[in-house]
Amino acid sequence: MDNLINLDKLDVGSYQFDYQLDSTYFQGVEKSEVLGGNVACKANLALRERDFDLTIAVRGTVQVACDRCLDSMDIVVDEQDDMEVEDDAKLLDLSWLAYELIVVNLPLVHCHPEGECNPEMEKLLQSHLCSTTEDPEEL
Repeated sequence: MDNLINLDKLDVGSYQFDYQLDSTYFQGVEKSEVLGGNVACKANLALRERDFDLTIAVRGTVQVACDRCLDSMDIVVDEQDDMEVEDDAKLLDLSWLAYELIVVNLPLVHCHPEGECNPEMEKLLQSHLCSTTEDPEEL
């Protein structure tokens, strides 16, 4: 399904659009922190003569790189928002609006729970830690 909606071609009324964002979509977004995923999206559009209301809900899982070990990790997304769209908008890219909702709601820090990081990377990181008992002049 094409998720680009031309508002000029719709009659006044209510519309619902159901679509998926999958790993192919996320990998096609340039410079995205989202590496992949599978997210169900629902958009509700109430179109009136001069304006409209748009609500987008996203539910699923996305993969991002762990900030500690750099391996892929899953983050569950379950968000809904009323979108503010310019009054003169004629085209709505529902996929992009859902993508923005997902990214804005990701946690700032992406780390596996304690003990779930790549063990080899954990070992490497531990080998580079300084302890408070070390004398800095000996380094």
